[in-house]
Amino acid sequence: MPVPPLELTDWQYDLGGVLMGAGTAVQVIETTGLGRPPVRDNDADQPSMDGAFAGPDYYAARQVQFDAAVRTPGDPAAAHDIVAALQAAADDPSVRLSGGATMPLRLKRPGRPVKRLDGRLRKVDPEYAQVIHGYVPLDLEFVATDPTFYADEETTTEIPLGWLTGGGFKAPVVAPIYVQSGTTAANRPGWVVNAGTGAAWPVIRITGPVATVTITHVASGRQLSFPTLTLTSANQWVEIDTRPGRRTIRRENGGNASTLLAPASRIDLFSLPPGQSEMRWTGFDSTNTARMRLTWRDAYTAL
Repeated sequence: MPVPPLELTDWQYDLGGVLMGAGTAVQVIETTGLGRPPVRDNDADQPSMDGAFAGPDYYAARQVQFDAAVRTPGDPAAAHDIVAALQAAADDPSVRLSGGATMPLRLKRPGRPVKRLDGRLRKVDPEYAQVIHGYVPLDLEFVATDPTFYADEETTTEIPLGWLTGGGFKAPVVAPIYVQSGTTAANRPGWVVNAGTGAAWPVIRITGPVATVTITHVASGRQLSFPTLTLTSANQWVEIDTRPGRRTIRRENGGNASTLLAPASRIDLFSLPPGQSEMRWTGFDSTNTARMRLTWRDAYTAL
C-alpha cells in the first residue's frame, strides 16, 4: 500500500518523505525560488529602431533552494540519518533513471492549503565540520521541471454516457432494453471545476465497452478524437495523460496507443482553465456502462 503523505503545518516542507521546517530537526533558514519562475524570452531587437519586439515568454524550470541546517543536539548519528534520507530520496531509481519521472516537494504556508511542486532533488550538500555536536548545515536545491504549483490532493470526476433524447421504444418492450440504435453516438455533458488560478492538466481514462470516442472541452471547442478505438469490455481502457512532461496515451496492457488519436487532436492543449468547465464525450455503447474518469490537481500560478 502507498505510504500516506506527511501531515504538514505552517512553514513546513515535505521533501522526499523528510519533514523540514518549523518544529522539526531540519531548520529552514531561507528559501528562494518560490516567486515568479525564470522566463525564456524571445525578444528581438527592432531593426533600425529603438527598443525590441516582445516575443512569447515561456517559463523555465523553477529552481528552489534551501539554506537549512540539521539540529540534533548531542546525536550525530541522527544528523547523519536525516542527510542519508534526503540522499536516498534523490537516489530512488524509479525517479533518477526514468525519463520524465519526478518527485514532489510539498509545502505549507499560513492561510494557504498544502501545495506541491514536481521535479528532481538536484543538490544535497552537507557540511560535516560540527556533526559531532549534531549540527549539519545543508545546501539543498530542488528543480521543479513544471514551475506550476499544484493542489496536494487530486480531484476526480466520473462521467457516464447518457441516454439519447431522441428516438424511443417500440412495443412490445422486451429485455434487454437498448437505449440507442447504434447509428448515433450517445452524448453526456459533465462538469469539472479547477479551483486554482492556472491551467490544470487532467488524466483521462475511458473504460469500455465503447467505440469511436470523442472528448470535447465545450468552452474552447478542443477535442480528443479516437475514431478507430474499440474497447470491447469493462476490463479494457485507454488513458490519456495530458500532464506536462508525461503526455502519453496507453492501453490497459501498458501498450502505446498514441496512434489511435486523430492527427488534428492536441493533448498538449487539452487543459482545464480556472473555474468550471463543461466536458462532453461521445461513443457507441449499447450497454450504457462505459465511463470517462478525469483526474487532476488544481493548478496555481503563485504560492
